[in-house]
Amino acid sequence: MAILEVLKFPDSRLRRKCQEVEQVTPELKKLAEDMLETMYHYKGIGLAAAQVNQLVRLFVADVRPKNPETGEYDLEAMTELERQAPMPLVIFNPVITHREGKVTYDEGCLSVPSYFETVERSQKIIVEGLDLNGQPMKLETDGLLAICIQHEIDHLDGKLFIDRLSPIKSNRIKAKIKKFGYPQEEKEGQPI
Repeated sequence: MAILEVLKFPDSRLRRKCQEVEQVTPELKKLAEDMLETMYHYKGIGLAAAQVNQLVRLFVADVRPKNPETGEYDLEAMTELERQAPMPLVIFNPVITHREGKVTYDEGCLSVPSYFETVERSQKIIVEGLDLNGQPMKLETDGLLAICIQHEIDHLDGKLFIDRLSPIKSNRIKAKIKKFGYPQEEKEGQPI
């Protein structure tokens, strides 16, 4: 496995739309494994192939919270639907087939490190795609996992969370990045 380079805004490669895969090949399985290792290395909870300069419709996610004292996963802190999802989650060709409700969350991103802003998403979703073995899968979820999936699918479509903000908030973040770049130390919070 390998730690991959994560593209950072304003890199124009983040704006490209990813293509569906015909089948899950050994090379794509390796990419998924490398993406998981990269996501864990940078302490993210999700990573889309577009963020590592791969134009395939693939994302990985793991939203299991860890108990800070024991380092063990705290599954009780997850919703019932989140606990039913396989973790870590790998989905090729993801498509959201159902949305319901609205929820807001302070999102961050490995491609826009140290910036967080409130984004509105669907509260509950059903996503379909292919699993790591190339088999069809369908997942109904809510909570942080639903937010994360929507965030990662945006990446596959060439969108960033800052595109979902009001023009004033989005332009403020873009101006700060242009003027100051990215800080060396990360702020508190989990980038998606």
